[in-house]
Amino acid sequence: MKDKCGIVGIHSKDSSKDVSSYIYYGLHALQHRGQESAGIATYSDNGNGLKHYCGMGLVADVFKDNQIDELNGEVGIGHVRYSTTGQSKLESSQPFITTFDDFVIAIAHNGDIINSKHLRKELIDEGYEFISDTDSEVLCYLIKREYENSKTNDMVEILENISEILLGSYSLVILVNEDIYAMRDPAGMKPLVIAEKDDFYIVASETVAFDVMGANFIRDFEPGEIVYFKDNKINSHIVKKAKTCQKAHCMFEYVYFARPDSVIDGKTVYQVRLNIGKELYKEFPIDADVVMPVPDSSIPAAIGYSRASGIPYGEGLIKNRYVGRTFIMPTQEERELAVKLKMNPLVSELKDKKIVLIDDSIVRGTTSESLIEILKEAGAKEIHLMIGCPPVIAPCYYGVAMASKDELVAANNTVDEIKEKLGVDSLGYISLDALIDSIGISSEDLCLGCVNEDYPTEIPKDLEVETYYKF
Repeated sequence: MKDKCGIVGIHSKDSSKDVSSYIYYGLHALQHRGQESAGIATYSDNGNGLKHYCGMGLVADVFKDNQIDELNGEVGIGHVRYSTTGQSKLESSQPFITTFDDFVIAIAHNGDIINSKHLRKELIDEGYEFISDTDSEVLCYLIKREYENSKTNDMVEILENISEILLGSYSLVILVNEDIYAMRDPAGMKPLVIAEKDDFYIVASETVAFDVMGANFIRDFEPGEIVYFKDNKINSHIVKKAKTCQKAHCMFEYVYFARPDSVIDGKTVYQVRLNIGKELYKEFPIDADVVMPVPDSSIPAAIGYSRASGIPYGEGLIKNRYVGRTFIMPTQEERELAVKLKMNPLVSELKDKKIVLIDDSIVRGTTSESLIEILKEAGAKEIHLMIGCPPVIAPCYYGVAMASKDELVAANNTVDEIKEKLGVDSLGYISLDALIDSIGISSEDLCLGCVNEDYPTEIPKDLEVETYYKF
């Protein structure tokens, strides 16, 4: 699974203060949210105007030597990307840039606009030319169209109007000349937070971006909230659609996507994952020698299971953290090699041991199958696989690239059948009620569509029949 993107936006209260290096370090902290491309756009009112640079790869690989110094400006936005809608190529990297009249606009987006295909066709029919196949470029041109049609330069009014036609998830940072606007979708599906540091206001996908900058967290964005900075103050507007839209915070942010040291909508991700481990033990108490995680996202849940059970915590799989995305391997043998490149067994901790193995989720089951085989080859006596998410039985349409329903192992097999496929001694999925209790947010305020097919928005028919696993 992949989540789509991390975003940062910084407004300086003092025009002499440069924001580019802070954006760079904020993107570093959000690197887990996207490793395909990175980009920064800044604006300076001293005559230099907009500066913009994007590249493929990790943040440190994209911005080298004196590149950050050349992006100096008093306001700016940044983006790291995984592709869900749109191919992995330079043309799809963000921020996107467009111009009209006296405005230069840069936009960075986390989420997925599920009616973007329809909106794109409308825009193409009206003469707009696209350089990418992403929904983020659609957003850029919607802003431009709204400005041209309504004849208003009030960006808050423009974003309010656009929110009425958008279907899906989005957290946005938008640079309009020397001004920054940030917005969270009316259901609050994707996280967005705000902080302050000395002469800067900062918005970002997760609070960990603030920690590296030494900024003071202020609060989460409300669903449907637009934040902008005028007279060096935080200004806020809630779009009308938010008043009738049910909240739908993404459950997978807590289970898998967010860094464990982040706080999202008042919930510490690390504590949620500890809770998941404790709940797994309540539902599936196993007599074992050791509790082990599939690193890294499952480490807190494994600790929680260990604490609740009294079974020692240990490491049995060592992750190679210097391996990026592997290519899609054409043969089963090569796919197994790719898994072994990322995870290596610690034989001394595995041989002749009864193991409780904790993982965050099972999607297609192919990686789990390879990992189980690695543990067996290392001599594990018993393997009891515990999953910190209920069975994933349906695709996500809101910015999580996962398999189509035909490829989802839990959509086509019972738990016992999956257990046999994986070759484990037992298999336990956390119950939906226990997961909701672990997060501490009402089920009515969570998006759980991938585990119960109860989606918070209408799903266009053309999406329902597509294979939604995109690279």
